[in-house]
Amino acid sequence: MKVTFGGNEVNLVGKEIKVGDMAPEFKAVNLDLSDFSSKDNLGKVVVYSVVPSVDTGVCSIQTTNFNEEAGKLGDDVRIVTVSVDLPFAQERFCSAKGIENSTIVSDYRWKDFGNKYGFLIDELQLLTRGIVIVDKEGKVAYVEYVPEVTNEVNFDKALEVVKSLI
Repeated sequence: MKVTFGGNEVNLVGKEIKVGDMAPEFKAVNLDLSDFSSKDNLGKVVVYSVVPSVDTGVCSIQTTNFNEEAGKLGDDVRIVTVSVDLPFAQERFCSAKGIENSTIVSDYRWKDFGNKYGFLIDELQLLTRGIVIVDKEGKVAYVEYVPEVTNEVNFDKALEVVKSLI
């Protein structure tokens, strides 16, 4: 799969995740520096909203849009934004933007998500932009790797898939 960042082709590390795959378990870091485990989400529809950095405009839009929708989707859906930003920067962002309905986790320590889901940009050690939606049984129901990292995800399509799963 070809992905560009600012028009320049980049290499993604890890296995490309596909619809129908079982979602690999991964660990990341919560805002309070405790461990996050994806296995804690089994039984819920999970939207992994993947961004390079919450400190950029497009990433901010993606994260705040999903946070707004999370409040409307109910308890069977969990929105998890994943970036390699340090938890301190993520916490500052969440406070400034009022992020309260979704979970923000950092892949900085192990890059476990990036490697297991194929979202890690080798040259930059950032995550490429995209979405992975996992159904209640842990199977991948939707995947989007945005071809140009600086472009937005297909937010409407992702919400349509989420609503079909709840």
